[in-house]
Amino acid sequence: MKRLLYLLLLTTLTLSADAQYKWEYGLMVGGANYLGDIGGKEQTRRDFVWDMHLNQTNIAIGAYTRYKISKRLAVFGAFNYLQINDADSESTNPARRARNLNFRNRMLELQARAELTIFYDNDVGGKGYYNPDFRLYIFGGFAGYRSNPQGQILFDPNDQFDDVWYNLRDFQTEGEEYGQFGWAIPAGLGLYFTFDKTWRIGWELSWRTTGSDYLDDISTTYVDPASLPSDEARAFASQTNQQLILDIDDPDAGSVNDHQYQEGFSTKRGDPTNNDSYLTTQFTVGRVIRGRSQFYRKKYSWLRNRTGSRKSRAKF
Repeated sequence: MKRLLYLLLLTTLTLSADAQYKWEYGLMVGGANYLGDIGGKEQTRRDFVWDMHLNQTNIAIGAYTRYKISKRLAVFGAFNYLQINDADSESTNPARRARNLNFRNRMLELQARAELTIFYDNDVGGKGYYNPDFRLYIFGGFAGYRSNPQGQILFDPNDQFDDVWYNLRDFQTEGEEYGQFGWAIPAGLGLYFTFDKTWRIGWELSWRTTGSDYLDDISTTYVDPASLPSDEARAFASQTNQQLILDIDDPDAGSVNDHQYQEGFSTKRGDPTNNDSYLTTQFTVGRVIRGRSQFYRKKYSWLRNRTGSRKSRAKF
């Protein structure tokens, strides 16, 4: 993460020295959602956005820089704060509702990527003013993130842990250790309008494929409760109970034993064959820096040094 930040900063300083309507900085604001082991509709599992709960969309804000290399190619760097969250109680699948798990994850992300313009119009409306202009682009790159999945006890007779968020990584609920830092591959498309060669307003949709299946602290099977470090860890490992099964009143919900550890069996808690992923949709507001290129400074530097009219000298 630190190396990626240093590289982004070095690139920024290098490129800004030769900017002529090429360098840009701005803010991003929008929403984030995720696809993982929590969520889903009535079916067991579907890819991409079909299993997402749109009502669980949360905030995604950040800052960015962009450098335009050519008419169609640009490089982009951004720092984002985002939150993803979901709960089995939001699903219509009886088995997932009976599992009764939940999470939230407040993430920090640093990304760098390349952008390719696939359509542009330098004179939107054809009025001859060349203001505004328009760009539609696709992109791909690399990102590093800090992840911290947290959970709540949603069913506890004594309400002991209600409204309290716990860091799930500390509990090793599946007997696995996983780190707080990870990597992702952002890809997507976006667009922006440039007004008066100064302000840029845009929108983009970015999907992140990650190298982790623990953004939601769920991946494999239930483990022996005796191997877990605390009562809280055992509570978070399995939140299914008999009253919950009765309330669901659906044969597909199974029994309590279907959603907790059983000796001699690998009782499914998550799906390790697919890593977690997340997406953001964000609006962008940026400002273009009106710099002059090195070529301009070298060729016309004498203009900047003029303090008045030239003085003539008589020749003899």
